Amino acid sequence: MTTATDRFGLAGPVIEISGLHKSFGERPVLKGIDLTVNAGDVVCVIGPSGSGKSTLLRCVNLLEQPTAGSIRLLGVEVTDPDVDIDQVRTHVGMVFQSFNLFPHKTVLGNLTLAQRKVLGRSEAEASAVAMRNLEHVGLADRAESYPAQLSGGQQQRVAIARSLSMDPAMMLFDEPTSALDPELVGDVLAVMRDLAESGMTMMVVTHEMAFAREVGDRVVFMDDGQIMEEGPAAQVIGAPTTERARVFLERVLHPTAVDDSQLGQTEPARPGDPDFRPPDGTGHVPLTVR
Repeated sequence: MTTATDRFGLAGPVIEISGLHKSFGERPVLKGIDLTVNAGDVVCVIGPSGSGKSTLLRCVNLLEQPTAGSIRLLGVEVTDPDVDIDQVRTHVGMVFQSFNLFPHKTVLGNLTLAQRKVLGRSEAEASAVAMRNLEHVGLADRAESYPAQLSGGQQQRVAIARSLSMDPAMMLFDEPTSALDPELVGDVLAVMRDLAESGMTMMVVTHEMAFAREVGDRVVFMDDGQIMEEGPAAQVIGAPTTERARVFLERVLHPTAVDDSQLGQTEPARPGDPDFRPPDGTGHVPLTVR
């Protein structure tokens, strides 16, 4: 059996995470993550808000400093205190929820700045690379526009083109469509799909279940700072083996469904509820039906 390679001819593990822990103060957010992403893989990370998905992604290129554990990128131990993390990051493209474009620079200026400052490319070379990537995301005609003149979906595609202009070996996406209007999501996902088909190694935190199922090679379901389930996309999304994953996916895929067993249940009224009343002397708190 041959080993899969990515668009750069790389083979084997590109991201190796072992025993990863991350705490903010006394609050543990990641609780022993083990995960490997091989060359050319598209790994989609799903799970409820607060499960640690974005923190995991930010730890990969040390935007968050892990509390314990190790992370290797392209064979380099990035959690080694002596690592040149800036050098390692030149091989890692990252796209955030917010677009993080410089508002005072044109689209072309946003794409060429890091190329010139970090990679040492000439203005002409950087512009040629930028235009090639703008063409790839369908925005070559907006090169001289400013971010404020673009829609959210267009700005996110510019952000993807900016990352691609650095010739990364892998791409990290942190819920890239969560800030977009529903009509704009498809254009961004189409660009990501093209990247996946080209062999780009990708780790994607997403709530877009259709994208994860159709494009992801593997899906990782996280909850409470742990990987609860991992496997082929069709299996994890279509037939999850853990009850927690099943409940989450049922709610995401069928958000209007109502569990009859929960109808008529009561719970204590909370401050801010219209019928909230402070406890009386006996400690009684009024109930509200939900």
